[in-house]
Amino acid sequence: MSTEREPASGREPGLTSDEAIRAMLLLMPRVAARLKRTKIPERLRSFQLAPRHLSLLSYLLFDGPMPVNELATRLEVAPTTVSLMVSDLSRQGVLERHTDPADRRRAIVAITEDEETRSAIESWLAHGANAWRKAFEPLTPEQRAMFVRTIETYESGASGAAD
Repeated sequence: MSTEREPASGREPGLTSDEAIRAMLLLMPRVAARLKRTKIPERLRSFQLAPRHLSLLSYLLFDGPMPVNELATRLEVAPTTVSLMVSDLSRQGVLERHTDPADRRRAIVAITEDEETRSAIESWLAHGANAWRKAFEPLTPEQRAMFVRTIETYESGASGAAD
């Protein structure tokens, strides 16, 4: 007997709206629980990282160093919130701030050059990236875009912003 769970949607070619809602309402708590159980690498455990840190680190890892205001825009939070997060993570040796050579008043934030810390961050993010890669592989680019838009719409609606 297989221990793999059959997807809530089964193998049907399509779902009614109510069937899809039921499947997602049953699936999302399992996804959230699994994410909460994701182990933070030993090197990062003492840093008390939260999900918001995961998003910040993802942007810096995938898109490279950037100013605090750009991070704030992408994270959809106030620049002061990002500045506090960056200050905290800089003190702990996770992030570094450098002066922008084009505008000396602006700081550029980057993941530390420390190979052990950087490797731990990459390892932590790789689990989710690999799971998404597997999920997205059979989809067309248009289907991937629709999925991302759907999750964004759900997130907005679940927060009450779409009311």
